Amino acid sequence: MKTFTLKKEQVERKWYLVDAKDKVLGRLASRIALVLQGKHKPSYTPNIDMSDFVVVINAEKIKVTGKKLENKKYQSHSLYPRGFKEERFEDLLKTEPEEIIKRAVKTMLPFNKLRDRRMKKLKVYRGCEHPHKSVKLEAVSLTK
Repeated sequence: MKTFTLKKEQVERKWYLVDAKDKVLGRLASRIALVLQGKHKPSYTPNIDMSDFVVVINAEKIKVTGKKLENKKYQSHSLYPRGFKEERFEDLLKTEPEEIIKRAVKTMLPFNKLRDRRMKKLKVYRGCEHPHKSVKLEAVSLTK
């Protein structure tokens, strides 16, 4: 019996619609990361980009548990003097809620050459409206 290996040309991609309203950020991001990796498919092959497209709506209505709303901070440094930047979760939720979900999913994906390609298949929108009306979207609830 031989091991089955999927080719790039054989990958079938679907579009999923996820409503982030009242969903916990970490749980939602981990499920989205699994779909972007293609691990939900029985023909999963780790060295091929098998990811499906994921459209997330209502990003501003995401929930977090505990005191993360007040205490969570996103930190970065440019490696230059005085290049330290810090953004509070609460402020980022008001200005760019799409960025919160993108950052959470990106940190849950493996750090390899496929990561950027997989992230391009994640589309996050603030409200209910999105420009992907022409594509057949399959509404799915990723959290259990």
